[in-house]
Amino acid sequence: MRQFTHRLLATGALAGACCLPAVALAQATATNDSLYQAWGRTAGILAVMDDFFTRLQADARTAPHFKDASRKHLVKQLTDQLCQQAGGPCLYDGPTMAEAHRGQEITKRDFHALVEVLQQSMAAQGISFGAQNRMLALLAPMHRDIITQP
Repeated sequence: MRQFTHRLLATGALAGACCLPAVALAQATATNDSLYQAWGRTAGILAVMDDFFTRLQADARTAPHFKDASRKHLVKQLTDQLCQQAGGPCLYDGPTMAEAHRGQEITKRDFHALVEVLQQSMAAQGISFGAQNRMLALLAPMHRDIITQP
């Protein structure tokens, strides 16, 4: 029942959004930074991403994918991306997820391991369960561009 209620609320929000003028919708979206605030603004997101990178390289399931990654570059890119997704002032200007992951042969298992590691980092940095879920819901559609192998 709870899942149905969430779908119903989301459907209602989308239906209401269709009737707003484009400028009003853009302003409403741009000013909704509650998730950005819940994550501790840019500094909080950076702390999670820094922890995340450490855990990615330490986890046997994800380490092979990140062994040659530049910590500074990846943490910055991820921080900007999540900051933007959360309604913050950052601008992600990196490659699309499809471009960034092309040829890497990432499986569903790899993707799920990465999400697990992200959840560990969010919990370790004190991100509330609700704020974790809100961010994961924003990031979830990216799996289509990241998973390249069955």
